[in-house]
Amino acid sequence: MSNRSAGREARSTVRPHDETGRRGLIRTFLRTADGIAIDSVYDPGSAVYDPGSAAHGARPDASRPPSGDLVFVIAHGFTGDVDRPHVRRVAAVLRDLGAVVTFSFRGHGRSGGRSTVGDKEVLDLAAAVDWARGLGHRRVVTVGFSMGGSVVLRHAALYGGTDAVVSVSAPARWYYRGTAPMRRLHWLVTRPEGRLVGRYGLRTRIHHRDWDPVPLSPVQAVPRIAPTPLLIVHGDRDGYFPLDHPRMLAEAAGGHAALWVEPGMGHAENAADDALMARIGGWAVSAAG
Repeated sequence: MSNRSAGREARSTVRPHDETGRRGLIRTFLRTADGIAIDSVYDPGSAVYDPGSAAHGARPDASRPPSGDLVFVIAHGFTGDVDRPHVRRVAAVLRDLGAVVTFSFRGHGRSGGRSTVGDKEVLDLAAAVDWARGLGHRRVVTVGFSMGGSVVLRHAALYGGTDAVVSVSAPARWYYRGTAPMRRLHWLVTRPEGRLVGRYGLRTRIHHRDWDPVPLSPVQAVPRIAPTPLLIVHGDRDGYFPLDHPRMLAEAAGGHAALWVEPGMGHAENAADDALMARIGGWAVSAAG
């Protein structure tokens, strides 16, 4: 499969987004290489990046025009979607530093298909990245959370074509059941009654088939990402994946990745406050420049 096939085969129907009155906002469905419709939103951003202010957690001057050069593509965590408040909040912070593409992974929200919990989702991200390139952005930064964090790592390893990668709260290896939240997640994914809870309680339609073959794991993907800049972010109070996961990822990078262990931080988007997202955005803009 061509690295660019996922995005270039898109067939899009523009639909209005809930955030009205924002000039240039586009909502559309992208078509992935395997034919899944992915609900996607493009926000052209609000301000030129100011490295001095972002380094201190402040937002740039919103009265200035966007740079038009940089775009963040956000990959949400499992059971998230493009309309979830925590996804919109992350997008709101990053739009001060560049344009933002958000989307719902397959099986989530209004996207088609069923979730494969990190396997085929790499095709969804590929379609979103290609869309961002097609909109004229020369620099693309992927930012993923939890499941999305594993997807941005695998996408960078398998596809390339991004200028910086940020993985937040990602697992290092598959089938981890060492914490109570991960044991509950495995019940949700593997049991018929769990998948019913996912569909009707969490707006997440989960595929019933096991992985075959088992996809490249995050820790196997990391060595293939260099020389693309990579940032690994993890909270020291993450209830899903303990600190051996980010440390394993950083070790696999062989000194190429930056590792931020955040004191007091929990898991994924809900735990990544605005100040942290501004720091992540500042790192990404500098790394991708």
